[in-house]
Amino acid sequence: MRYLTDRKRAAGLGSAKSGTAHFWAMKVSSVALLILVPLFVFTFGPVLGQPFDVVLEYYSRPFPAIVAALTLAVGFKHFADGAQVMLEDYVHGTLEKVLIILVTCLSYGAAAAGIFAIARIAL
Repeated sequence: MRYLTDRKRAAGLGSAKSGTAHFWAMKVSSVALLILVPLFVFTFGPVLGQPFDVVLEYYSRPFPAIVAALTLAVGFKHFADGAQVMLEDYVHGTLEKVLIILVTCLSYGAAAAGIFAIARIAL
């Protein structure tokens, strides 16, 4: 038998031992998106409505391609984390686990496809 107070048992990372890390990951990704989304909008703006060849030439430069790839990667990771929290709150049982796996696979798949497309244009 362990002689711990209620406070000692509760101190740490939360009941699932990962709540604090997940919280900070969401905060860091949201701050990164605060910087990346306006940067993406300002780098994407000049080629909006331009012909296909102009867009390809523009995204073959490193800075717009890196900004777009980072925005996709961080955005889809943030989406996966947020969707996981939502599913944990509102869905229970086996369906919860299945939906979390599906949303995570969808998020990483979409990020990979987007980053591959940008890499293909840039290289």
